[in-house]
Amino acid sequence: MIERYSRPEMTRIWEARNRYQKWLDIEIFACEAHAELGNIPHEAVERIKSKADFDVERIGEIERTVKHDVIAFLTSVADYIGDDSRFVHLGLTSSDVLDTSFAMLLAEASDLIIDDIKRLMEVIKRRAFEHRDTPMMGRSHGIHAEPVTFGIKMALWYDEMRRNLRRMEAARETVAYGKISGAVGTFANIDPKVEEYVCKKAGLKPAPCSTQVIQRDRHAEFFSTLAIIASSIEKFAVEIRHLQRTEVLEAEEYFSKGQKGSSAMPHKRNPVLSENLTGLARLMRGYAVSAMENVPLWHERDISHSSVERVIGPDATIVMDFMLNRCIGLIDNLVVYPENMMKNLNLMRGLIFSQRVLLKLATAGASREKAYELVQRNAMKVWEQGKDFQQELLADTEVRSFLPEEEIREAFDLNYHLKHVGTIFTRVFGG
Repeated sequence: MIERYSRPEMTRIWEARNRYQKWLDIEIFACEAHAELGNIPHEAVERIKSKADFDVERIGEIERTVKHDVIAFLTSVADYIGDDSRFVHLGLTSSDVLDTSFAMLLAEASDLIIDDIKRLMEVIKRRAFEHRDTPMMGRSHGIHAEPVTFGIKMALWYDEMRRNLRRMEAARETVAYGKISGAVGTFANIDPKVEEYVCKKAGLKPAPCSTQVIQRDRHAEFFSTLAIIASSIEKFAVEIRHLQRTEVLEAEEYFSKGQKGSSAMPHKRNPVLSENLTGLARLMRGYAVSAMENVPLWHERDISHSSVERVIGPDATIVMDFMLNRCIGLIDNLVVYPENMMKNLNLMRGLIFSQRVLLKLATAGASREKAYELVQRNAMKVWEQGKDFQQELLADTEVRSFLPEEEIREAFDLNYHLKHVGTIFTRVFGG
């Protein structure tokens, strides 16, 4: 189970005792609000607060008979409170408790996820500066394009996670709304001031308008945000998987002492962490779809969303916490091979400098079409005959009619492609 590999703080959020405690907190907050409005005696509230408790096993036992979790909970609480329990749940409907507590739980989970994102960003930033000037092959369509640095790749990931941080903070705000507005949201049997009081005490805002439930577009945004973050992590993982391929081997997951890669092939060192993250991202996108399916409910409410959220609430936040912490370890311990990066840079015998030659020819007076033709015909000799690109250009009389030898050789300067790395880092990380 994924729960065993997540932080205990996250799994504790979704344990029955914490969930029921949130329910009890809401009921007590409502009693306090009623007392402020003169609806119930202050002395009764004090007695309720001193006696209120519940028994998790007893709730389960009652629920098996009554088939209603909130009634089972209230019955257990009444066992502890006694006669004053008649003031508990006054004017409330079950969803007042369920939806408000769900918002509290999601807010708690969000705080942990936000902390995870910040820690991941710090790790990425450290690796970015470590390899700011480590040149490597940039690829498009999986084919060698032009040089970049591994640090730029890391800076890109940092910038993306910064957007994910903003998304997660916004999603937390969107979902942190409660409702104590009664059976269809009209406050028929409860004063709106009770809702305001309860939400403030719970660290939430009151929903401006609700039905029997908080509207599920809020939750759809929350779970969609988790799916976007998971997709970013998958993006990083897929890149690492490609870089770890035997033919590339520019970076590799840390392979610990005693670790085994294959039951059949003792030589194997597989990108198992990255593959695991790729699979979990698929799961997270499925949770987002389920949350979006919950948006259209019948009239003022049906119960079709409830079973979905009982699964995706804990599962999605626990999986997200797991993914972020696994990604932190993956990038923190990632083994980078600069020598292999340089070897791959030279693999195509200079072809990666073709655009620089093209631009020099155009600047020297060749039409773009002619310049492209001259560069491409020499490039094809490298592809098809294994020739050296620079030597072919130097031997091409048409190319030499536009460019002297020193201009051709200058076009093969690696540093030319990396001269603005500092500018990119300043844009991403600041001065």
